[in-house]
Amino acid sequence: MAGPGQKVVLITGCSSGIGLRMAVMLAKDEQRRYHVIATMRDLKRKDKLVEAAGDTYGKTLSLAVLDVCSDESVKQCVDSIKDRHVDVLINNAGIGLVGPVESIPIEEMKKVFETNVFGVIRMIKEVMPDMKKRRGGHIIVVSSVMGLQGVVFNDVYAASKFAMEGFCESLAVQLLKFDVTLSLIEPGPVHTEFEAKMIQEVRQRDCPGADPDTVHYFKNVYLPSSMDIFEVMGQTPDDIARCTKKVIEAANPRFRNLTNPMYTPIVALKYADETGGLSVHAFYHMLFNMGTLMHISMSVMKYLTCGCLRSRTISPN
Repeated sequence: MAGPGQKVVLITGCSSGIGLRMAVMLAKDEQRRYHVIATMRDLKRKDKLVEAAGDTYGKTLSLAVLDVCSDESVKQCVDSIKDRHVDVLINNAGIGLVGPVESIPIEEMKKVFETNVFGVIRMIKEVMPDMKKRRGGHIIVVSSVMGLQGVVFNDVYAASKFAMEGFCESLAVQLLKFDVTLSLIEPGPVHTEFEAKMIQEVRQRDCPGADPDTVHYFKNVYLPSSMDIFEVMGQTPDDIARCTKKVIEAANPRFRNLTNPMYTPIVALKYADETGGLSVHAFYHMLFNMGTLMHISMSVMKYLTCGCLRSRTISPN
């Protein structure tokens, strides 16, 4: 139960990665300004979070079961909170999907949208009416730079994030009238077990339905380039958690918050040409005509930066 003056923060997807680090960072706030309700589908996966939380567990951090894909689970979780009072909702739960479109079953695509899109909407629908009545609250959605710029072989995942960007951009206007803030967190690559496991799995996976050339481009061109980018430009879950904490604490939180300044030029490229051709052809040349050069450039950058670039984030202020 939250103490006097503490904000109740409800976070989805806290069993690992970004959600875990967000929960721990807010729970360990030196001024004890937050009571964190960290949620996950299966509490059997709580061990890493409990260990990281240390003595904050049971004090400024509590656990709850929550499946964002279930109406009943979402309602039960919010109903279990005193007076259903949530000051900050952080929608972090999400799943990824990468590979040639021809080889991905429609059912797998639906699962991505069920979690990344409808899971977020389900959470917002449950807490938003109370926030509007109180004329206060902050809704945060962990989106992605892929919600601003599509990336080859990430078609379905990017589509789910584009959907959330449009949904939030529309909803944010209405919420302003009720003094409720909506913010998007837009990371690029993040070093998590989730990402590493996914890349390892797709390397070994067959791509039924895709032609040999497409499979070659995916496995021998895209995946090596992707690994290079992750190695050089990837941030840590703590980087994203710090950015999110700053957004929560900002006097006037920004709507969009790119966490990695190295992606600003990539996003700007898209808006520099209203026809869309500039960004499409730039990405084409980067992948298919400059693959070897990009690999060398990334390797050089990795040694020159010594990890310095990974710790940089754009301040929400």
